Amino acid sequence: MPRIDNRIRTPEVRLIGPAGEQLGVVATSEALFRARAAGLNLVEISPTARPPVCRITDYGKFRYEQSKKEHANRKNAAAAKVKEVQFRPSVESADYQVKLRRMKEFLLDGSRVKVAISFKGRENAHKELGYELIERILSDIRGIGICEQAAKQMGRIIVLTVMPNAKGIAAARAAAAKEAAAAADGPAKEG
Repeated sequence: MPRIDNRIRTPEVRLIGPAGEQLGVVATSEALFRARAAGLNLVEISPTARPPVCRITDYGKFRYEQSKKEHANRKNAAAAKVKEVQFRPSVESADYQVKLRRMKEFLLDGSRVKVAISFKGRENAHKELGYELIERILSDIRGIGICEQAAKQMGRIIVLTVMPNAKGIAAARAAAAKEAAAAADGPAKEG
């Protein structure tokens, strides 16, 4: 929480005006006088600087802008999350297609995807089935996803990380838009 107005206790501050102009180093009392004359608040922006940096601004507006910045940072951090899709080496075709479609959705949304293939019982003797499944997955998502971290075995699990390919995603979206336009034009021509 930044200090405002009379809570600023340093003898002098580096002052920034309401329009963002540098006003230099002034006494805190002078900065407070200028802020009140403009009908605004004196807000300490950088308390660790020597002398501290203060700005003449509306405190409510300042807090609103800060919350917008924090919200944007959280939103960007959320976009960097890693989604996980789990497979078994003996996955059936329909299940494979469902998981592959979900994985493509994650990649198109810009998320990285962690693919985990877990082995149980006698499946542990056939790790090559897991690596074949990995090759199949990589070939099916070619274009929209690229391997970020190669497949590695961690006990009874083989893990692979895939990240979105920006160029491939743009091409996939363009193709989807073209198909949607063609589908929308198709019924209109028949009628």
